[in-house]
Amino acid sequence: MDPQRLIFAGTGNPEFARAVAEALGEALGRMSVDRFPDGEVSVKVEVNVRGRDCFVIQPTSTPVNENLMELMIIIDALRRASAYRVTAVVPYYGYARQDRKDQPRVPITAKLAADLLTRAGAERLLTMDLHAGQIQGFFDIPVDNLTAAPIFAKAVMALGYEELVVASPDVGGVKNARYFARRLERMREEAGIDGPVDFAIVDKHRKGPAEVAAVSIIGEVEGKNVVMIDDIVSTGGSLVEAAALLLDRGALEVVAVVTHPILAGDAVAKIENSQLEALFVTDTIPLGPGVAGKVKVCSVAPLFAEAIDAIYRNRSISRLFDGR
Repeated sequence: MDPQRLIFAGTGNPEFARAVAEALGEALGRMSVDRFPDGEVSVKVEVNVRGRDCFVIQPTSTPVNENLMELMIIIDALRRASAYRVTAVVPYYGYARQDRKDQPRVPITAKLAADLLTRAGAERLLTMDLHAGQIQGFFDIPVDNLTAAPIFAKAVMALGYEELVVASPDVGGVKNARYFARRLERMREEAGIDGPVDFAIVDKHRKGPAEVAAVSIIGEVEGKNVVMIDDIVSTGGSLVEAAALLLDRGALEVVAVVTHPILAGDAVAKIENSQLEALFVTDTIPLGPGVAGKVKVCSVAPLFAEAIDAIYRNRSISRLFDGR
């Protein structure tokens, strides 16, 4: 007999966890997460998990350290309560931008976080649009890295654009831009829309950890609608600069699709006052109050629910990567 499935939620994004559980037709497992007066995390699992297949939904977004520590403590509590298996469902994997030594005497924090989660007792990781695909290799456990591309492609198709270009925000994102452009081409062919979907590159350089400057455009965007695709929007500065540069080069309209909306500081105000037509994001990270206007949320909770169900039933989840 297969072990019973239980879904738990940390405090990082409870609304998203409830949406995933609802899509599965289940209730979240009862668990209390509190803080001691000095800030220590206190967790108590309030249901029997012995021999159960447990999934813990917790993004490691702001506050990153709090959410990461809470996730590890929940995993440890489930393992010590004799859970059959614990899968860490981390819609947004924090510290992913620190994935290599690009200068002397710096850490590879993405690897450190992977080690911590594995050591805590996670036996599988389910996440979405890792900042760098090679982070999967930092784990000694299976990693399923979902993509929001199928969800975003539907949103872009609904805009009804004819002449279309997909733009990568940097050279490192070319592979994702090509993949997204091919997906849009297939969908347009199925809808009877002729013409290829080209791609372009926004050449930029980093001034610091939170400041990036757009420099030039590689590719033809004049007279076309442009969709920029990226995995993270933090301060929004580079996105706004890139949109202005694309329009200066003759683009008709510019929209952006970005999986993880960190939106730190005055990012929302920058986007609202920018020349972007819209910014499509997912609900992997909870949005703060007052976020509306140009920021449009596309839920990926149903996609995570399908992936959790496939993992639980030991079925392939490859079809989810193609949106079929």
